[in-house]
Amino acid sequence: MTRLDWPALMRVGLRGLGLQPDVFWALTPAEFQTMLGDPSKSGPLLSTGLEALMASYPDTEDEDDGNDG
Repeated sequence: MTRLDWPALMRVGLRGLGLQPDVFWALTPAEFQTMLGDPSKSGPLLSTGLEALMASYPDTEDEDDGNDG
């Protein structure tokens, strides 16, 4: 049986992800793992990834950017 490092998991969930305790405890292990992401796919956002992200979410002039000036 694998023992879980609950203090480390709680630090990641509560501090790292900013989850409220009730939300953390309500997550299934699969949901929590999904929120953490795939460690093999983490890394820097390279130009191809940035281009794909920009194409998916293009800036438009009519969007409110939060600046009132």
